[in-house]
Amino acid sequence: MNQKNLNDISSFRRISLITVIAVYFLILVGGVVRSTGSGMGCPDWPKCFGSWVPPTSVDQLPNDYQDIYLAKRVEKNDRFILQLEKLGFSKKAEEIRNDKSILIEEEFNAVKTWIEYVNRLIGAAIGILVLLTLIRSLKLWSLDKTITSLSVFNLLLVMFQGWIGSIVVSTNLLPWMITLHMMLALLIVCLLLYVHYRSYRLAYPVKFKTEKPNRLFLILVVGFVLMLIQIVLGTQVREEIDAIAFSFGNMMRDQWIDVLGMEFLIHRSYSIVLLAVHILFLYKIYKYSLRKVSVFKWSQFLMFLIGIEIASGIGMAYFGIPAYLQPIHLLVGSLIIGVQFVLLMQLNDQKALKIEKSGS
Repeated sequence: MNQKNLNDISSFRRISLITVIAVYFLILVGGVVRSTGSGMGCPDWPKCFGSWVPPTSVDQLPNDYQDIYLAKRVEKNDRFILQLEKLGFSKKAEEIRNDKSILIEEEFNAVKTWIEYVNRLIGAAIGILVLLTLIRSLKLWSLDKTITSLSVFNLLLVMFQGWIGSIVVSTNLLPWMITLHMMLALLIVCLLLYVHYRSYRLAYPVKFKTEKPNRLFLILVVGFVLMLIQIVLGTQVREEIDAIAFSFGNMMRDQWIDVLGMEFLIHRSYSIVLLAVHILFLYKIYKYSLRKVSVFKWSQFLMFLIGIEIASGIGMAYFGIPAYLQPIHLLVGSLIIGVQFVLLMQLNDQKALKIEKSGS
């Protein structure tokens, strides 16, 4: 491989890594938006109160601003309901049509408005970074068409994510839409990590790092699927907390845990299963992997993140769900998915190397 190709690969890997970091930062900021109840800080999308620079005082808004933006959201929801019906989701469309909570319009709060606005600015910056990732991938077309194709798909996915974000706003943070929004963010992260890793493999061949890669891969796949389920459960708990916070007027946080239902109990107990699976994985890594190689180091980092995730969950359960722990819990959970995915790619390479050696 010539120097120009190596430079092109290095350039692509640099921008794709920056984009991954930016997406994780957006997830953190999104957690801040949720923990502060700022999700409806801007009642419209993509503008905020009809402006690219949101107001700082309610005096800058018309007296009937709540009625104005409620009417706009209802109009947008009606179009969304028709789209769902055309796609065959009649039951879900009817649920949205009959959900009266969507019609609640929040009063203007400058702090919440600007928190949500900053969240949107970061989202726009990520859109630009994903576009730059695609542009840099064009130079790798002759080396690996899959990288460029997936970069195109990822840009389309980010655009779709932006549209989903607008629906989240228009439906007044409809619970299942928030879950979908979160899962799409994780898919975007995994795609970025995949093209980043795949480009690395263009320049550097796979080397032996671990024995029994098939067994290790299978254990981690189980852990990966369980973690995805745990994140979905976590979003459901989060949605229940939002409802409780609203009913309590965002006061008496120390009593919220006592009111949570079965979802929270499942989510809490489920973490024990996750921990057990990953302890088994780490034991097998110690047994079959070479020391000081990337698989070994990533596995240790994975267990560190799982420890932080469980500790933050315990902190929320026993200390009145501190607002600062909520975004940390969300971010670490998302990081766990990313690290698991990186390890799965590495172990998959080890599986392929083992097959290659056994066949030669």
